Amino acid sequence: VFWGLDKKLAQRKHFPSVNWLISYSRYLRALEPHYERLHPEFPALRSRAREILQEEEELAEIVQLVGKASLAEADKVTLEVAKLLKDDFLQQNGYSSYDRFCPFYKTVGMLQNMVTFYELARHAVEAAGPGEHRVTWATIRESLGDILYKLSAMKFKDPVKDGEANITAAFAQLNEEMQAAFRNLED
Repeated sequence: VFWGLDKKLAQRKHFPSVNWLISYSRYLRALEPHYERLHPEFPALRSRAREILQEEEELAEIVQLVGKASLAEADKVTLEVAKLLKDDFLQQNGYSSYDRFCPFYKTVGMLQNMVTFYELARHAVEAAGPGEHRVTWATIRESLGDILYKLSAMKFKDPVKDGEANITAAFAQLNEEMQAAFRNLED
């Protein structure tokens, strides 16, 4: 396993300051049976999150040159979900009871909801036709602000106090709320 530390992340107070784009593990295949037994959806979610973060890195250069307003709506979704992944999934506060450690079920649940939000948002902006019923990132942010807040707040679930059953149920409920909110948005 290689953990690529990043000085820029540390300067921004993003801890652990492990750069997700240059870090790697040669044990991914060795861990597959473990993932298959506990949460078979995890490898696909992990891959999708990496793709989002890699795409965000490429888009960051474009944003620096021409600005965020010139991006397509789907690219704006990518930037915002990548920010969510970086700030609310990858960043930890080792001094808090809720973030000191993250059990695997919580990791998978958080990642599932963030990737689901990404897929639903991308579908909403790509499926909408031109005209007044067009869905934009601004529309999503305005209409689903409470969902975005709940996605950010998932990390505050304390595994010790709340327990696995309650956290899993809360994450499943949030997933259902997201599905319903995007159906309503597209209608």
